[in-house]
This record gives sequence, structure tokens and C-alpha cells, in this order.
Amino acid sequence: MTKPKVLISDKMDPNAARIFEERGCEVDVITGETPEELKARIGEYDGLAIRSSTKVTADILDAADNLKVIGRAGIGVDNVDIPHASGKGVVVMNTPFGNSITTAEHAIAMIMALARQIPEANTRTQAGEWPKSAFMGVEVTGKTLGLIGAGNIGSIVAARAQGLRMKVIAFDPFLTPDRAVELGIEKVTLDELLARADFITLHTPLTDDTRNILSRENLAKTKEGVRIVNCARGGLIDEAALKDMLESGHVAGAALDVFAQEPAKDNVLFGAPNFICTPHLGASTTEAQVNVALQVAEQMADYLVNGGVTNALNMPSLSAEEAPKLRPYMALAENLGSLVGQLAHGNLPKISVELEGDAAELNPKPITAAVLAGLMARYSQSVNMVNAPYLAKERGIEVREIRNTREGAYNTLVRVTVATDSGDRSVAGTLFGSSAPRLVEIFGIGIEAELAGNMLYIVNDDTPGFIGRIGTLLGDSGINIGTFNLGRRQTGGEAVLLLSVDQPIPQQVIDQACQVPGVRTVKAVAF
Repeated sequence: MTKPKVLISDKMDPNAARIFEERGCEVDVITGETPEELKARIGEYDGLAIRSSTKVTADILDAADNLKVIGRAGIGVDNVDIPHASGKGVVVMNTPFGNSITTAEHAIAMIMALARQIPEANTRTQAGEWPKSAFMGVEVTGKTLGLIGAGNIGSIVAARAQGLRMKVIAFDPFLTPDRAVELGIEKVTLDELLARADFITLHTPLTDDTRNILSRENLAKTKEGVRIVNCARGGLIDEAALKDMLESGHVAGAALDVFAQEPAKDNVLFGAPNFICTPHLGASTTEAQVNVALQVAEQMADYLVNGGVTNALNMPSLSAEEAPKLRPYMALAENLGSLVGQLAHGNLPKISVELEGDAAELNPKPITAAVLAGLMARYSQSVNMVNAPYLAKERGIEVREIRNTREGAYNTLVRVTVATDSGDRSVAGTLFGSSAPRLVEIFGIGIEAELAGNMLYIVNDDTPGFIGRIGTLLGDSGINIGTFNLGRRQTGGEAVLLLSVDQPIPQQVIDQACQVPGVRTVKAVAF
């Protein structure tokens, strides 16, 4: 039997090559090649192990006739064309938890550097000034640390800060009260955190909801003399506003490891008073580099030799026997999870996945994982069916699986129910022709719809002329309607409209829809 052949195309700990060989793979380490050189070489390999330097473009993938798996030693996969890889049948893996401690420790180091102005003191001392009286720091003991994001890295920062005798508060819509108690932190609103924190550190992915979460408006709400650290993602802070706050003295100091545009060869913050920066070093320790290299080698070798799938971004864990029956159910489940995740508000401490009729006879784990992948995508761009259950557990979300062999109105049904601050919210779907997923119920209202592409969800009063008004609004805005799906609780009562459109819906149109008489809720959703 021919051994799988792997190319390591970026600099990586040498033990990665050893693991590949020990697990039954041939391995070549060839780094620093141009895209043209890689394109000419890639066709002979089954696996490609990379870090951030290699760009796996559609052009490279089209030349990779034998490629089965790409492994990224690290978290970010912006350098991989995942949709094209999926279309080519290539699994893309990463190592999302290999550098958590390293990144958390970098944030703590930034906090201490800000508190004692270490970088500037070092520079002036080495310049021969001996400016002892020019620097007056602050203790961190007894200070309040505000975490924006209390997931994997944020929780490690909390533990380290508590060791420094700091009081830790956190804003995280997905942090459950039980998890907060377990971490020994106080869950607060964003405004409360801004008003109370002496130090603020960010640990959240960059999404539409978190972009510029520290906007000019929110920075103005912070406590006078606050110090701010960001080792998470660029784009979370309005950099121009932060510069103004540093110059005014409202913000006593800021330390950034990430920027909105990288590499940051020129930035508005450069030269600002009490500003510290590093060139995206959050994961740059010997231990982290070793960890991610070893992990990616183990994952890729397991897939190539045994067919095991771990931390895949575009493939669920499935056996060959289960796959044909489960795939349509998983597509339905992921859409239901995504729908409820986009529509439900606030903390979701519990979720139940109920399989009814024919669905109850199937392995529930992949279906539940698919629901979680759809749900958890509300805050993580790299969530998938493999790591979604882990992320849900980390967030303290209680997951229940319910099997009910009785048949109701449908021969097979998947129901997803989440607990919210306003009570339970449930959506349900079935398969038409054993393969076509359809939504059949949303928040207690019967409605039949295909969940695909860009859609508009509207809750309204059931009154004459309403459909015409919405259609006119969208038509006047140049938005073409694909499908129109209706449901209502009772005549003249609460009704639901779910329609698909041919392009993303601008916020201006959503705002206009909110002003249509009879409208209660408007939300753009996408699948």
C-alpha cells in the first residue's frame, strides 16, 4: 500500500515531520516557494501542511489533483480558499486551541507593560536619560479588569488576572450565569463594563456584531484613565477615536497586538502618547508553535491513514455507512440552528434537539453537532460540526437530545428549541422526498419555507394589504423576491412572513420595513 505523501510548505517545528513519518506518511519539507513553484509541485501530494505564509488559492487547488487535506498550524485560515477546497473535496483543518495560553499571557504582559510604562522607560533609560521621576505607574492589585469576551482565551486571562488579585468583570452575551460563577467573574452589560473597568481587554472574534465594539461613542463611556488591551482581532476598536482619547488623556494607555490593516506599516496610532504595540505576536512563543505544529501533524496523519476527522472546517465527523442518510438531516439541522441563532436574542443557556418519527431512528450526534454549528456561527467565524459541541460546552450551554419515535403531522421531524430570557423559542423542519430540507414551524407558527440564501423575516399584524406594502417597498428598492412564505397564529393575529431575495438587504431597506404599519419585527437572515 502506497504511503500518503505530505508537503510541509511553511516553517514549522521539525517534530511535525517526525510525527507524519511515525504515523505512516511520507513527508517533504520545502518552504519559501513561489506560488508558481508550489503549483507545479502540489499535484503529487495527498496533504499540505501550512502556517500563514502559503496562500492556497483556487489556482493552487486546481493543480492539486491528489490533495485530500490541508492542515493549518494555527487558527486563521484566511490564506485558504475554503469554498473552492470544499468543491474539490479537500478537507481543511486548523488547530484552534493550540495557542490559547500564549495569547492570554501576551494580554497579561500588555497589561503589566501599560501599568508601569515599561517600553518607554526602557527606551529612555537606554538613551542615557535615567528618567526615574518621569514615570509613575499604577498597581494592578485591586483594579477592575473588564473582559469583552469570556470564551477560551478570555477565561484564561481571567484566571491569570485573579492571580494578580484583580477583580474581573465580563461582557459576553453567550456567558451563562453558571459559567460566570465557575470562572469567579461577574457578568455585566457592556455599558457597565465601560463605566467600571480600570483595564479593558478584548477576546472576541471580529463579526458584524463586534466590529468597532469600542467605537468613539463607547470609548467616551469608559472610566477616566482606563487602559485598553487588544490581542484578539483588528477592527474591534475605532483606531482614530482611540488616538484622540489617548491624546486627551481620557484613555491613560493602550496596547495593541492587532490592527484593522495588517501588516501595519503605517497606522494612525503610531506616535500616540502611552501607546504600546507589537506585530501580531499573540501566538508567537516556542511552546505555541510546537503545539500547533504537532497537533496539525497528528490530525492530518489520522485523516490520511485512518480516515479520522478532527477540527475540520468544512466536513463533519461521519462514518461511510451513516453519511448517505444523515447528510440531508444535517443540512436541515444546521439551517434550523442558524435560523434560531440569528433570530433569538441574548443568552441561550439551554438548547434541545428533538428527533421525531424516522429521524429518531438515526444517530443523533451528527445532527446535534450540525444544529450547534449553525447556532454557534452567531459569534465564531470558524465554527464547524467538529468543534461546535466543544464551543457550546465552553460557553456553558446545556445541550439535550430527545428522541420520539411517534409520528405527528410529518413522518420525520427535527425540532430545535432554545431557552432565552423571554422564554423558549422553537423552530422545526422536515425533509420532502427524503432529501429536501424544509422549515415547517417557527416560534409556534406553522410556515413552509426553504431556508437558502438571503432572506427577510418579518413578524406583523395579520391585516389586509400588508403583503402588498412589503412587496412594493422591496420592488421600489430594486430587490427581487424569490419566494414568499406566510404563516399566522390566527385570523387578524400575529403573522410571520419569510421571503427570499436575490441579494443582501441593505440596512436602509430594513429600517424602512420597520416603519410599515403593522410591522412588529424585521430581521435579515442568511444561509
